[in-house]
Amino acid sequence: MFRYLALAFGLFLALPAHSQEPVDQALVRAATDMFTMNDKARADAIEKLAARNKPDIAAPLIELMPFFPGNADRIAEILRQITGADIKTAWFEWMLWQEANPQIRPFAGYDTVKARFLGQINLDFLRFVYPGVASEIRLEEIAWGGLAPDGIPALVNPKFTPASEGSWLHDNELVFGVSINGDNRAYPQRIMDWHEMANDVVGGVPVALAYCTLCGAAILYETLPQGRVLPFEFGSSGLLYRSNKLMYDRQSDSLWSQLTGKPVVGKLVGSGLELKPRPVVVTRWQYWRTLHPDTQVLSLDTGHPQIV
Repeated sequence: MFRYLALAFGLFLALPAHSQEPVDQALVRAATDMFTMNDKARADAIEKLAARNKPDIAAPLIELMPFFPGNADRIAEILRQITGADIKTAWFEWMLWQEANPQIRPFAGYDTVKARFLGQINLDFLRFVYPGVASEIRLEEIAWGGLAPDGIPALVNPKFTPASEGSWLHDNELVFGVSINGDNRAYPQRIMDWHEMANDVVGGVPVALAYCTLCGAAILYETLPQGRVLPFEFGSSGLLYRSNKLMYDRQSDSLWSQLTGKPVVGKLVGSGLELKPRPVVVTRWQYWRTLHPDTQVLSLDTGHPQIV
């Protein structure tokens, strides 16, 4: 999990902290030190943070809890003391508490702590979250989804076959059906479970089918907003916001909400960009094939290994 720790730690010490409020560098350092693999150093850092005795230290403590269960009881004790919440040692419940209390803001410099934390998991996360990054969502509510960026490989201009060659699909299997300008496509859920993003052109329209396996939502977006020359290409960031995937565009490395089609973290925040949704039908393969006998279906030959 923390295999990049040694390399990352040296890099993160050089990262500046940007905030309009004065930054307590000792506090930032103590919060960062909590994520060390050294048990004693971690415990000492937790106590340094606890000595502040203010609710603005809740975010990094909540983040730490699932990674080091040996410290979870002490962390929960500190959280109860500084927040007054009656919650036991349960990370998800503390995340829900955090969501319900937006008035409690992390201390100045938390963006640096967040970047250092994510970078210890995988340095590629620094493409998305870094000190001073613009954000329309609370950084403390961004959680690691258990995979690296593009750990779930997105499809780009995938292959399709005629419906007659889709015998590997059972009649009752779910597909995501798309129809644009007479071009009918079926994206089997079975394949989308392994890829979550499909960058495609349907009926001459550049689109991305964004599927979140956690919330079960499949949304189709046009990827060429007005004013752009080239369409966006999207991948899976490996990060979540309130249990919903955060996708990212490969042009700017900005994070986008899969549910709203808007950039929420990164360079494109405040740009006014918003992806236009298109209809997508969730139905059984036999129904879609009957309704659209000329449909094409996503090929098993995706260029990536998978279990089908």
